[in-house]
Amino acid sequence: MGSLPYRHGVGVLLVNRDGLVFVGRRIDTPEPAWQLPQGGIDDGETPEEAAVRELREETGVTRAAIVAGTEEWLTYDLPPALVGKVWGGRYRGQRQKWFVMRFDGTDADVRIDGPHPEFSAWKWAEVDRLPGLVVPFKRDLYLRIVAALRDAVGTAHGA
Repeated sequence: MGSLPYRHGVGVLLVNRDGLVFVGRRIDTPEPAWQLPQGGIDDGETPEEAAVRELREETGVTRAAIVAGTEEWLTYDLPPALVGKVWGGRYRGQRQKWFVMRFDGTDADVRIDGPHPEFSAWKWAEVDRLPGLVVPFKRDLYLRIVAALRDAVGTAHGA
């Protein structure tokens, strides 16, 4: 596993006017597993472009603006049981840039029923609750995301 590369990706903390963050319940897991919008970076895309595209694809949201991002790339490793099953077995985990985006729309603008849905439900959550909502192998990543971007989340809804 250690010799496999990381998949390059992005993630988004979409912040509403109340300072709460969008989370979606994964459609492909039997237990309640919530996560932030995230995905891979396509060839020729900047991380910022990928973040905007992934947000649109997973949530339908187009009324949002980037207000901050992580300086560093953050990584997580898949559990050994998933390494051979996810992404065709080509990656050990992900190396991601994370962005805070201010949501300028309404709840009616959120559409998780796109052509390739990833979420079965969604809600707004307090940023400090995020690590407790995700699958255990991503908990440390979410603690690092919250630590790095908490201040930006706190100011995004008033920006």
